[in-house]
Amino acid sequence: MSRRDKIEQMLLKEPNDVFLNFSLAMELVKAGETEPALQRFDRVLELDGNYTGAYYHKGNALIGLGRSDDARQVLSAGVEACRRAGDTHALSEMTDLLNSIG
Repeated sequence: MSRRDKIEQMLLKEPNDVFLNFSLAMELVKAGETEPALQRFDRVLELDGNYTGAYYHKGNALIGLGRSDDARQVLSAGVEACRRAGDTHALSEMTDLLNSIG
């Protein structure tokens, strides 16, 4: 059974688990399934609006799709989440990614 299959099975029992939803989103990104990954990142943020990693990776996925305006919006929201959480490391990474968008 693949890692993705295991995560999906666990999600059947714990559909509101933020980490499992995030893990599935990352597996989807790795598999090149970007649109389903974006939906899963949305689910993560619905469950926990301060989950900074979801903003970062969703923004990065949007950049990969050439959706720069959407990425800016997501990353800007992520910057605010980092500030709320006091997460200076994530704030730095998020800001760098936001500034890299051409």
